Amino acid sequence: MSKFMSRRVLIPLVLLMATAVAALGLYLFQPWRIFTSSTATEGLPSFAPTPIPSSESAGDSAPAPTPLAPRELVSGELISHEHASSGSVRILELPDGSRILRFEGLDTSDGPDLKVWLSDAPVIEGTAGWHVFDDGAYLSLGALKASKGDQNYEIPAGTVLGDYSSVSIWCARFAVSFAAAELRM
Repeated sequence: MSKFMSRRVLIPLVLLMATAVAALGLYLFQPWRIFTSSTATEGLPSFAPTPIPSSESAGDSAPAPTPLAPRELVSGELISHEHASSGSVRILELPDGSRILRFEGLDTSDGPDLKVWLSDAPVIEGTAGWHVFDDGAYLSLGALKASKGDQNYEIPAGTVLGDYSSVSIWCARFAVSFAAAELRM
């Protein structure tokens, strides 16, 4: 009778543990993201110059001022790390003095807990470059907005860009780079 009772208890216990392990695996790995993607299409910010009041009569029509364009500070091309990725990265200074990091033509995989990081780490091709971006200084610009498209990330005021030489799309869940770009003038 005790052998029968132990099986009655053991089988549900094993099933419960297997369910808990499967649920934890699903939470951590989120395998359905292999089949998902999202696209963001953000334009370049533009600024119109402040019009200067004219002393001429109101009937005169002056041409509309040309919008001021952002100035490119550094740029780079993404290389693949953990996941196949492509696209370009630019850091732009806007006419108001603020700066943004901009992905153009981004195409990477969806994944759990993806971040956009400025880093002082070198960009190394292959598996040797997958884990270097959290070894030194890095600055998170926030969660990756989408796995595809053109998107802008505000760089906090006071950030010294000279402290950072690369950009990484970083998976915080597994401490691995999906893609990275070396920033060059």
